[in-house]
Amino acid sequence: MSSVGAGRYFFAASMTGLALLAFLYDDFALVWQEVPAWVPLRGLLAYACGVVMLAGAAGLLIACTEALAARILFLYLLLWLLLLRVPALFLAPARVVSWSGCGETAVMLAGAWTLAALSGSPRGTFAFARGEAGVRVARALLGAALIPCGIAHFAYPRETAALVPAWLPAHLAWVYLTGAAFLAAGAAMLAGVRPRLAARLVTFMMGAFTLLVWVPGVAGAPRSRLQWTAFFISLAITAGAWVVVDAYERVPQLARSQAARARELTA
Repeated sequence: MSSVGAGRYFFAASMTGLALLAFLYDDFALVWQEVPAWVPLRGLLAYACGVVMLAGAAGLLIACTEALAARILFLYLLLWLLLLRVPALFLAPARVVSWSGCGETAVMLAGAWTLAALSGSPRGTFAFARGEAGVRVARALLGAALIPCGIAHFAYPRETAALVPAWLPAHLAWVYLTGAAFLAAGAAMLAGVRPRLAARLVTFMMGAFTLLVWVPGVAGAPRSRLQWTAFFISLAITAGAWVVVDAYERVPQLARSQAARARELTA
């Protein structure tokens, strides 16, 4: 997995940032981790989540622990999706934000799944989630996750336009253009039409959001918890997609090495 590109490092950086915010505020990531107030020991649980994210991020950077760290972050983000995002689909299925929230978390999960799949054996009970097969499932998850993100741009055009940098003209036009780009990239990945190019372009676009929207937001309000949280969430989403893009190079190498090992065993 060490041959996976820079996306892994940015993914670790985003998890580190979210962990530090959890330690600083003894709380979850604001609107991105909607843990009910009635949950007992809520602050302690947020702190524990910070420990998990920090340990996972550090583990990704060390060769002997990266496989375990990838699996930890995969399980953590899977629980985030299932426990915090999926229930909203049943409680408020008509709200587009319920679906786009799932989409954002699923993009991060796709990155963690890719890292975990590349670090595990393709054999065993959960073989479909590991090796080349696991990477392909993570790609499909990324493609599906992009669809509600694109729909949200059309459902909330004015709210999204407010985030467009002031120096850019025609804010609503940018909202609809980027929304269409999300939809096109998701459809291309699911249909297998130039999926690698689609993943690259949408990752570049999400990285541009981070640089043009959230970096200035942090610079303009360096003490704002919301701005820092939004920045690290945006970085995590970008990095999750980036990891999937990096794996397009890694999977052919993985398949060749597995074939070589199979030939050695049968020789």
